[in-house]
Amino acid sequence: MTKEANPAGAPDHGAGADGSGTPVGRRVVLGMLAAGAAGVAAAPFLQRAWDDTLGAAAQQDPTGLSGLLPGGGGFRYYSVTGPVPAKDERSYRLTVDGLVRHRAAYRLADLRTLPQTRLVRDVQCVTGWRVPHTPFEGVRLSALLDAAGVRPEAKAVRFTCFDGAYSESLTLEQARRDDVLVALRMQDAPLAHAHGGPVRLYVGPMYFYKSAKWLSGITVTDHVLPGYWENLGYDVDAWVGRSNGRDDAPTT
Repeated sequence: MTKEANPAGAPDHGAGADGSGTPVGRRVVLGMLAAGAAGVAAAPFLQRAWDDTLGAAAQQDPTGLSGLLPGGGGFRYYSVTGPVPAKDERSYRLTVDGLVRHRAAYRLADLRTLPQTRLVRDVQCVTGWRVPHTPFEGVRLSALLDAAGVRPEAKAVRFTCFDGAYSESLTLEQARRDDVLVALRMQDAPLAHAHGGPVRLYVGPMYFYKSAKWLSGITVTDHVLPGYWENLGYDVDAWVGRSNGRDDAPTT
């Protein structure tokens, strides 16, 4: 006896060309579903473990070759120094100083109590790779500048990092954009150390080197001070698709 076709006209699963075959047992199907569910549940933990392992390796790789390997969501890992010590709830501080009326030092808990903004944009590296539709969440930089009370003579903002080497700058007008964040979360999770956590800068419309990792200092200045990569030849104004000789699609 041959098996009937299902309503769509396709033969039943497990049937041979002549209609014969061994049906898939209920226990087998349930086992496959359970295994699939377990894989989905474990995927974020496995990805985070891979990210942490690759990030640690990249920080201690003098050749830079580990930066060619994709991490979570296609990101690459770069550090301009050796290993970067991690900061946590107790040890992290973000200072705001320079040409301001009120200097401040924010703990992670302080930053979390402030209004949070979530942006979803493509991330574009000046070396060519792009990670589409990446969520970042944090405090708008403009809110911290407003709280500090920027002095009239101010023209720019300098950013320093707790790796002890990296720096970046924006004009004051650029820093006040709505798509510039002091980010605490990325891809809807707390910002991992390998991605520049616990806090990094995120400059939505510019190449990713402007989004300084391991952010520790915000200093208001009277002129733009070129950052780490600008001193090595990169453009100070790093608009995606309109700088560094590249024609990438904008990230807006």
